[in-house]
Amino acid sequence: MEVVIETERFLLRELKTTDANMFYSLNLDPEVTRYTGDTAFHSISEAMDFLDNYEDYELHGFGRWAVVSKTDSDAWGWCGLHRREDGSVDMGYRLFQEKWGKGCATEVGQACVKYAFEILELPEIIAEAVAENAASFRVMDRLGFKYWKDGQDNGYKTNIYKMTKNDYPSQQD
Repeated sequence: MEVVIETERFLLRELKTTDANMFYSLNLDPEVTRYTGDTAFHSISEAMDFLDNYEDYELHGFGRWAVVSKTDSDAWGWCGLHRREDGSVDMGYRLFQEKWGKGCATEVGQACVKYAFEILELPEIIAEAVAENAASFRVMDRLGFKYWKDGQDNGYKTNIYKMTKNDYPSQQD
């Protein structure tokens, strides 16, 4: 298992084709995908093909990672960094609905921010959420992101938040 980041409760590791069932199941829940614009995979095989062709690690040295509980190896979803077509780097996460409200998004989000600035030495990262997704905005605020501008994604009005490397130390304990 290629563990990239370890937090108090979770291991963040590279996604692999054996995560296809998790990926498929996660996107089946309409509440999970409500604000993403994504559609569910049609089959586990389709999810496996997506993961088999996922090249972010090779292309950029980072990507989205599986979020796995250290206590029972249960997959909670994914989080991580993604280089967008415009060159910006986005921090994002997607968790199973039954895992919401347990502090996971904040915990793994802090780890992703730290990785972006301390390991990758990125100058800035962004986070984007659909304008109605108040829970994600609360997470972004807790992480130290600041509202930057309005955006558009998959037909949804979004709010884009930004954190620069100069902003980063101010949100550390």
